[in-house]
Amino acid sequence: MKRIEIDSLSSLEDVARQIIQSLGERNVVLFRGEMGAGKTTLISRIVEALGAEDNVTSPTFALVNQYEGTERRIYHFDFYRIERIEEVFDFGYEEYFYSGDLCLVEWPEKIEPLLPEDAMEVYITVGDDECRVFEFD
Repeated sequence: MKRIEIDSLSSLEDVARQIIQSLGERNVVLFRGEMGAGKTTLISRIVEALGAEDNVTSPTFALVNQYEGTERRIYHFDFYRIERIEEVFDFGYEEYFYSGDLCLVEWPEKIEPLLPEDAMEVYITVGDDECRVFEFD
């Protein structure tokens, strides 16, 4: 498990690059952390590092946003507002998760039984004075 501690947003680009390098063949990344931990901000740096020029926002109401990277399509999910797991079936999550495209998932806890076993997990912990700790495999 890699562990990176930062105390400045300017260090997020390095965290994003290390996550991308650690992906290997995996295409689903789960972001776990409390509200306000920086999940969407980190995802925006990952999307940017992959060459997408889109403005990254959390798809809280749409459930998924799509971005075009230089080498692959990127999907950004936010399941915070999911109330029933059936909602995820209704929009065809399998087509995304098993497409080969990169899927970046906020609030995976809401759909735990549906997550691919080989998904990368990124844990974000908020420390003192805006410090953030990122742990991922």
